[in-house]
Amino acid sequence: MAHITTGVEYGLHCLLFLVNPRDDAQQTSASDLAELQGVSAEYVAKLFTKLQKAGLVAASEGARGGFRLARKAGKISVLDVIVAIDGEKSLFDCREIRDRCAVFGGKPPPWATRGVCSIHAIMLEAETRMRDVLASHTLAEIATTVAAKTPPDFNDQIARWLANRTLGHVPKQPRQFTKPLSLPSRTRNRRSR
Repeated sequence: MAHITTGVEYGLHCLLFLVNPRDDAQQTSASDLAELQGVSAEYVAKLFTKLQKAGLVAASEGARGGFRLARKAGKISVLDVIVAIDGEKSLFDCREIRDRCAVFGGKPPPWATRGVCSIHAIMLEAETRMRDVLASHTLAEIATTVAAKTPPDFNDQIARWLANRTLGHVPKQPRQFTKPLSLPSRTRNRRSR
């Protein structure tokens, strides 16, 4: 966990749309989740491939296919999502600098390299605490916090939007600035001089 990527953030946001879906809601496609977040469908598909391999989401194919949580939101921790998307990484990579002191002339005494490096020990403790905190928070907890901030009908709006997308009733959002803006002719003439 040397660096928690943006993919984790987008993954968590997308997963929140899969928490507590209405009983009549269809599974949600990667393209719909991508559009909700304003990112490419390919990007979300890559994230969800990793989440599926980790057993956090399940996929079904077909016209009404998509993704759903593979287990209850209360059983999926933030750490689970980080490891699924970013992999297992250490917070700190000790370079054993302590044995390179110029005074040692390339031959450090045993006391200088005995045991775990003092700096590395602090970093290991920090990583353990960070992992413990990330493991203690779940998708269900985040969803509850988000629900407390949103208007009461927001989840219903999202569910209707997704249901309409599945039925093909909602056109894709128009892309902004799909072609270059043309300058008025006077401006073009001045620039060409």
